[in-house]
Amino acid sequence: MAKTVLITGGSRGIGKAMVYAFSKAGYNVMLNFNKSESIANEIASELSNVKVYGADVADQQSVMNMVEYTNNVFGSVDILINNAGISCTGLFQDLSSDEWNRLIATNLTGNYNLCKAVLPQMISRKSGKIINISSVWGITGASMEVAYSASKAGVIGLTKALAKEVGPSNIQVNCIAPGIVMTDMISEYSMDELNAITDEIPLGRLGSTEDIAKTALFLASDDANYITGQVISPNGGWVI
Repeated sequence: MAKTVLITGGSRGIGKAMVYAFSKAGYNVMLNFNKSESIANEIASELSNVKVYGADVADQQSVMNMVEYTNNVFGSVDILINNAGISCTGLFQDLSSDEWNRLIATNLTGNYNLCKAVLPQMISRKSGKIINISSVWGITGASMEVAYSASKAGVIGLTKALAKEVGPSNIQVNCIAPGIVMTDMISEYSMDELNAITDEIPLGRLGSTEDIAKTALFLASDDANYITGQVISPNGGWVI
């Protein structure tokens, strides 16, 4: 019987790549989107085992409704991938409290909401996997991205602590902290800046969304059943 994966922020970038990868690997996929409904529906129209649900991950009730819908459609949530996230760039002293609160609500509280919603069923059946998407900036911090770095560092802390708590229930919780990946999130970088970053990467290239999707596929597989509480950073050796 096919397992079910719920992927938040699944209509764009890394999330979209994961939807295609998991679908092709034979999983049932619930694609969560917030605003990109037409793109989400287009993806689902191409893949027979993909359904879509619109929800803001920062809204706990919407998240609960989405998980209930997923259970009704596919029977359970076997794997949760917390991928939805937003960015904010600028000087810290120019960062408004509204910007800070919105970013933390999406990038960190969103993870809390999803984990809270799926864990009861995972604990009950003593199996499940949670994969949280952080960032290399959650490891090192980034100038001009203090709120984003703080939120992604929080995701790492959540991952490690939750892995210890739910490990006795045979639930694995891991974190992927990508380096610079070619998505629209880096559209604000100039070509000169991207070239300078590439020169610092030992493998000599920026990451692709497929690189991250393959890492998620491994962590979701039975081959990773003895891996939990870990932060895997596909970054080409940029941060070691």
